[in-house]
Amino acid sequence: MCCSGLQRLTGMIETSVIVPCRNEEKFIAKCCESIVSQDYPKDKMEVLFVDGMSEDGTREIIKNYAGRYPFIRLIDNNKKITPCALNVGIRNAKGKIIVRMDAHTGYPPQYITKGIGHLKRTGADVVGGPIITKPGNDTVIAKSIALATSHPFGVGNSRFRTVKKECYVDTVPFGVYRREVFDRVRVFDERLARNQDNELCNRIINSGGKILLTPELTSEYYNQPTITGLIRQALKTGMWNVVTFRISPTAFRWRHFAPFAFVTSLLILFIASLIYPWAVQALIGLLLLYGSVAIFSTFTVWLKERTLGALLLPLVFPAYHISYGFGTLRGVVQMVLHRKPEPAS
Repeated sequence: MCCSGLQRLTGMIETSVIVPCRNEEKFIAKCCESIVSQDYPKDKMEVLFVDGMSEDGTREIIKNYAGRYPFIRLIDNNKKITPCALNVGIRNAKGKIIVRMDAHTGYPPQYITKGIGHLKRTGADVVGGPIITKPGNDTVIAKSIALATSHPFGVGNSRFRTVKKECYVDTVPFGVYRREVFDRVRVFDERLARNQDNELCNRIINSGGKILLTPELTSEYYNQPTITGLIRQALKTGMWNVVTFRISPTAFRWRHFAPFAFVTSLLILFIASLIYPWAVQALIGLLLLYGSVAIFSTFTVWLKERTLGALLLPLVFPAYHISYGFGTLRGVVQMVLHRKPEPAS
């Protein structure tokens, strides 16, 4: 009898890994390999790849792994967005522990084992780890994007991107959850094509739960490889922040709207400078302040990395921040005009 058949008969599945994916042909094999390489007993786990009807080779790659490893299953996500995939996975999951993983990410071999161990040790509701942002490919600009989106100036006080010590936090990206959490606070909000992790974690904290970040669960996330990809990502993330804020205002911190404040200040001062001389000085002052911080941040990265990618940060930082800020501004305009946000994919 195959492993999956034995599990169904004996009810031995204790942990369910859920991986939402769509058109991830480039990264899905790396993700599969890192999951297959987990040291957690395979007869006690299942892996559910919930695919949003991919149009590339993603489904074929997953089917190949499912044929080789009976604990892997492919499930359809006809709605095609991440929170729907996660909820489909939760409804189909048999385990008492739910591990939310991502197709763009690689995980160390003890990720599941240590995550469950920390749940038991601390009594936390969710355990996750910091992410190391890796380049989407081997180009200089991809390396610069990875550096920008892992630096405090680039992402603010996003602790899972910048903190390397164990602490309680407001959110983690790829959490190990107790199953009863979803009974208590419900599942992911399907109105949110993005930010669904933030919103769910906020509900968990508001219910009295705790979310632990530990460096023992460090994972590697592969970011956008091109500047145009980064700009598109930032625009949509900024826009969806507005949608999420309307649903759950307490799920956000100042860092989420700092780019919006920067962009709107630039626009207001630029318009005012056409009429008032003082606004010209204020606009120049704001640009000099931003530029100084960007250059100082670049210098600190250069001292550590000594790569050409580090020298491109004065271009990547503003491209990311301005795109993010304009995305939020666009979201505000859509909200005022009662228009639906664009799809997140």
